[in-house]
Amino acid sequence: MPLIQLVIVLVVFGVILWAINTYIPMDGTIKKILNVVVILVVILFVLSAFGLLGSMQGIRVG
Repeated sequence: MPLIQLVIVLVVFGVILWAINTYIPMDGTIKKILNVVVILVVILFVLSAFGLLGSMQGIRVG
């Protein structure tokens, strides 16, 4: 994945998270949980994009 595409994806994630935190009213605890989950997903995505995590195709949920 080209670096510019990775930066664009990170900016889009940031704008979406900012919009959710700003414009959708919800309890502070739920916002914190949502922020942590989104940040963890972004970290996993970045590690996978740089090849440090390996292939995520073997991960099964459920």
